[in-house]
Amino acid sequence: MADISVRALTEDDWQAFRETRLAALEESPEAFVAKASEEKALPEREWRSRMNRSHRLLAEVDGVSVGIASVGEAPDADSAGVAQLFGLWVRPASRGSGVASALVNAGAATARDNGKTHLAYWVGTDNGRAVAFASGFGFRPTDSRRPMRVVSQDDGEEEICMILPLGVDRG
Repeated sequence: MADISVRALTEDDWQAFRETRLAALEESPEAFVAKASEEKALPEREWRSRMNRSHRLLAEVDGVSVGIASVGEAPDADSAGVAQLFGLWVRPASRGSGVASALVNAGAATARDNGKTHLAYWVGTDNGRAVAFASGFGFRPTDSRRPMRVVSQDDGEEEICMILPLGVDRG
């Protein structure tokens, strides 16, 4: 595979983010709480607003988007030094080629550049591939758990929070 580049998106890049985000929602609907049909209907101003709420990263190969990830504040008020990696997705044809690692490295650098000491990443406990990837990358499980999505109270699916100290790049 050609060189993977990851760039931080600005508000003016909202269309590139929208296009790749919708592709992610359509290809892997089970991995996201949001639905493609709902997000397709969002107006430009909402997409632009999203660009300013978190750091949006786009991975490209030869100018074609192959993956996305976002880095934002951890929702827990006790986590001042923790950023959260979320919305990580790689096009199926590019999986296993280093795109996810490039996005995580860029996310870790973004978090460090913003004064964070740790990067949190929520992973479905039943998604062995994602758990193995995160573990191999250096993320370690915390005691935090949450339901995967609010489909039903007793569906049993949960996510585990995994944390990465931001001392060194990995990949």
